[in-house]
Amino acid sequence: MKQNREIAVQASDLDHKRVDGTRVYLNEILKRFGTLDTETKFHLYHRSVFDPSLVPPNFPNYLVKVCFFPFAWMQTRFAWEIFWTSPEKLFLPIQAAPFFVSRKTEVTATIHDLAFKRYPETFPRRHLFKLNLLLGVAVRRADKLIAVSESTKNDLLEFFPELLPERIRVIHHGFDSEFFGTRLSPLELSEKLKNYQLQSTSYVLYVGALQPRKNLVRLIKAFNVAKQTMFEMKLVLVGEKAWLSGEIFEAREKSPYKEDIIMTGAVSFEDLRVLYQGARLFVFPSLYEGFGLPILEAFASRVPVLTASNSSLLEVGGKATLYCNARSVDDIAEKLERLWSEEALQEELIQRGEEQLKKFSWDKCAEETLEYIES
Repeated sequence: MKQNREIAVQASDLDHKRVDGTRVYLNEILKRFGTLDTETKFHLYHRSVFDPSLVPPNFPNYLVKVCFFPFAWMQTRFAWEIFWTSPEKLFLPIQAAPFFVSRKTEVTATIHDLAFKRYPETFPRRHLFKLNLLLGVAVRRADKLIAVSESTKNDLLEFFPELLPERIRVIHHGFDSEFFGTRLSPLELSEKLKNYQLQSTSYVLYVGALQPRKNLVRLIKAFNVAKQTMFEMKLVLVGEKAWLSGEIFEAREKSPYKEDIIMTGAVSFEDLRVLYQGARLFVFPSLYEGFGLPILEAFASRVPVLTASNSSLLEVGGKATLYCNARSVDDIAEKLERLWSEEALQEELIQRGEEQLKKFSWDKCAEETLEYIES
């Protein structure tokens, strides 16, 4: 490994208050980069103040640079800093890049998903131009691209046919095995679930943002059907309100079982672990995912998973989940009823989930990512 190398990292995503998969990804690999290569100096550029839950470690070879600017930060202040310092390597953990980066700087960018190209109707129109523009800049400027799944790589090659496959390396996300794998005692679990007026194994759990691509309106309608025979079933939706979420809240209000549809909003990581471990099953019926990190968290929590048979969900779930047609309310409902009631199937999927987890880790993700950046 080359001595005295310097790598710049665009770390402003760690300033955001909403924690999503892309921010967890950056946070997890920064927990590891500094010890994987102690000879390299990592310059972490961000805009203001790190979210307390996403603060990177204070490694001796981490140089944190706060570069405040109120407008178009990546294209202004960050671009200015990178242009004048001209680092040998620049890592962009999100699918966007400054318009101007010195050709002396080798750029590696991570592409998480092309959801806005596959399903533009699930995004606000005012965001689509910006998303397409920034992705296009990242694809054109990056010397190396990381795709978080084979599905995302295939999407890149479809929407950017000029791309050479060898410019893209697939590096899967990992999961926090220690955190999600730590089991709470039945008594502790029961006490903590009381905060949400829940009992263990009494509910179906969803985790993720509340936005159209997550297919939650169909999930609520499917719950309405399943509830007619599975009387004790509750549905718990964990996640923050995001864009175009009005129809989701409207679907809940129209449900005859709305009192049994619990929307928690954002929760702490500790409460998230509680809600995973207390669930009877986990459901993730998205229309499209670039990776689908909550599936791994559910596997680690020893919860059987129902997910949609599309995009990267097939890749991440493997043979360890029950699949449904994301566009069919009846099929989602049927699979909900089946997984809720069949204990043998639950146990089988839990065991398969433990095997599937062996393919993924943040250690592996960080090692492969750093090796690719430095190669």
